[in-house]
Amino acid sequence: MKFEGIYTPVITPHDDAGGIDRKALAAQVEYLIGAGVHGLINGGSTGEYYAQSMEERAEVAGFMKEVIAGRVPLIVGTIAIRLEDSLKMAEHAARIGADALLVGTPPYAVPTERENALNALAIDRAADLPIMLYNYPGRMGVEMGEEFLDRVGRSRNFCAIKESSGDINRVHLLARDYPHIQMSCGMDDQALEFFAWGARSWVCGGSNFLPHEHIALWRACAMDGDFARGRRIMSAMMPLMRVLEQGGKFIQCIKHGCEIAGNRAGPPRPPLKGLNKDDKRQLDQVVRVLKRTVAEIEAEAGQ
Repeated sequence: MKFEGIYTPVITPHDDAGGIDRKALAAQVEYLIGAGVHGLINGGSTGEYYAQSMEERAEVAGFMKEVIAGRVPLIVGTIAIRLEDSLKMAEHAARIGADALLVGTPPYAVPTERENALNALAIDRAADLPIMLYNYPGRMGVEMGEEFLDRVGRSRNFCAIKESSGDINRVHLLARDYPHIQMSCGMDDQALEFFAWGARSWVCGGSNFLPHEHIALWRACAMDGDFARGRRIMSAMMPLMRVLEQGGKFIQCIKHGCEIAGNRAGPPRPPLKGLNKDDKRQLDQVVRVLKRTVAEIEAEAGQ
């Protein structure tokens, strides 16, 4: 499977009581497909998988598959503390006809590279689907290092990696030593560098509410090779990236961003709380300036 373009880890909208708002989720999926994103991810951290029961996770994946109806690829996340739960999600993804899996390190366990690879290979055997790995040591405590990559590379299904370490040397390593594993940007403020090193896809939470702007950066760099335009767009996006990452309020900001865009998102599930008025005001202003600036850049380029 070739990963090309913008892949959105879709939020899970909630009603005021914290239940899953399926109508709002369907509307979010339609919004993203209409905006031209290239694939959707269910069960990522932006979708608050960690706050859902396994039954909810399976139900939401199946619901998204129905709404998408084959228009774009669906990638289903399998990350869980227990291998048994990851296997269940992988098997369910295969049953509903998902296009690929998102496979990360099991949280909290801090496995060795060998143990982590065996865990990933077990998930692979359960579904036999294309896999995008998810390297996020800041959350999982473990990096998918060279021993891990060498071991999982024995299976043809491990065809991409969402690299979210923040270590630019990892970008160099993947580009030079593991060209057979497609590198996908998972660190928003390094998107320009990822594209310069050959990445063809970007998994970005912000595309939940600014899909056109994220597509603009991808198109400038990955499609047109116009890094001068890409730098201008990236510069315009940096204030957003700073707001998203500051103070551990990433999901809260993404959800409020969806509300700014006119899409119901609802509150995050506990322990997270929604943004306060000052945070909302700051994000509102950043989004307004970003949209205006990118629109001007795209107009100049005739896009």
